[in-house]
Amino acid sequence: MDRRLQLTFDAHDPRALGSFWAHVLGYVEEAPPAGFDDWESALRAWGMPEERWNDGYAIVDPAGEGPRIFLQRVPEGKTAKNRMHLDVGLPGGGPRGAEPDRDAVRARARALADLGGRVVQEFDEPGSGFWVVMLDPEGNEFCLV
Repeated sequence: MDRRLQLTFDAHDPRALGSFWAHVLGYVEEAPPAGFDDWESALRAWGMPEERWNDGYAIVDPAGEGPRIFLQRVPEGKTAKNRMHLDVGLPGGGPRGAEPDRDAVRARARALADLGGRVVQEFDEPGSGFWVVMLDPEGNEFCLV
């Protein structure tokens, strides 16, 4: 059975949103196909009109362990709360279930806000943990844990 996993985001600006998420997750832009030095060369060779070059954008885990993230351009904006969201830990964070470093989570939230994210609310609940609810630049909810 194929167990590959790709997460797909709808976006107005796939490249910009993908760049934000690459920073959040420590991902990189997916490499262009074999035989091409960059995506511009590939898209040009395939006859893709320049106005469609930002129709899709992909980022990948440089270690090859995490899922591929694909961002696709859609005309409509986000209209409701996400039915699914990502919980993102700190780079190099402790093991799951360990007491969180609240100051480090808050500092990461501020850094992501500087990149276009937005802090919505902070939660600190005994038995449930500590997390910060954020929005990415296009309004998708995620949590820093």
